[in-house]
Parts: sequence; C-alpha cells; structure tokens
Amino acid sequence: MTLRLANIVFDCDDVLAVATFWSAALETPVDPEATEFFATIAQKDDSVPSWFFAKVPEKKERKNRVHVDLVGKDKEAEIARLIDLGARRVADHDEYGVQWAVLTDPEGNEFCVAQA
Repeated sequence: MTLRLANIVFDCDDVLAVATFWSAALETPVDPEATEFFATIAQKDDSVPSWFFAKVPEKKERKNRVHVDLVGKDKEAEIARLIDLGARRVADHDEYGVQWAVLTDPEGNEFCVAQA
C-alpha cells in the first residue's frame, strides 16, 4: 500500500474568508458546496491535493507546526499579489542557497513562497 497526500486542511474561524483567500492565491475556485462551516478547493480533482477549510471554536495561538511551501516564477510578484489578497509578509530567509519569504493568510496561518 502506498500513501499519497489527499487533503490540506485548515482549521478556521471564518471559513469563507480563508477559503476565498486560498482560492484566489491558487487561482482555483472554491467548490460550490461551501458553507460558513466547511469549504473545499479542488475536492473533485484527483490530480492535486484538495484544500479543506473547517470551522473550529478555538483561535490560532502559535506558530504552525506544518505549513505549505509555494513556488512561483517571479517570487516578488507573487508575494505582492498575495499581499494584495490579504496575506502579510512576516519574514525573509536566505539559507542553503535558497531564498524564501514567510507570509500569513488572513487568519495567521504561515506559508512560504520561494522562486521556482
């Protein structure tokens, strides 16, 4: 048996706001069954992991223990686009010959953007 990544799941306070941010970031629409309690992106596309957004009662309090790393052809242009969508740039790193930026989505979930 071989495992594969099926879903990337975000616990959220405002499901639709976080799903809408990631939908715009990934340029992939929120699936039509979205509610204020649960939303998905690419749920019916087996060629990529689905993105799930689930309402939870508690707020995010600490740094994520797991995060997504994204790459783009023009890192700075992508970062500017993500900031326009509601992300916040929190750090820049240059280690092991790789440069990347740490950003947060509208609810503070960290993610990284690097040059492809």
